[in-house]
Amino acid sequence: MEEKPLYVISIVSDLLGLHPQTLRQYERLGFIDPSRTVGNTRLYSENDIEKLRKVIILTKENGVNLAGVEIILQMQKEIDNLNDQINVMISSIKNDFDNNKTTRDRLPINKVYTKVRIIKE
Repeated sequence: MEEKPLYVISIVSDLLGLHPQTLRQYERLGFIDPSRTVGNTRLYSENDIEKLRKVIILTKENGVNLAGVEIILQMQKEIDNLNDQINVMISSIKNDFDNNKTTRDRLPINKVYTKVRIIKE
């Protein structure tokens, strides 16, 4: 679900303490992609602002350079995509397992779960 853009560049600049040119640079680097009005004015959403806050934390608080930020953000995007794929696979496996009672009844799943739970405790 795409968030509605709410803020122009001057408001975001003041809100985050960044120069407008820095915001434009971050856009060129692909860290954010603000929407545009018919008159080509940038409009930033809450999601854009959250991404900018991550960039600020990485650069100012952690000392990461912009090339490092780019790599970190790309890796985070890949991790998120992989997590989504894993969740889809888990859901599919659960559905297949629930729909195949004979297979479920043959597997000692409760015994395995109990052993794992005991070991963790």
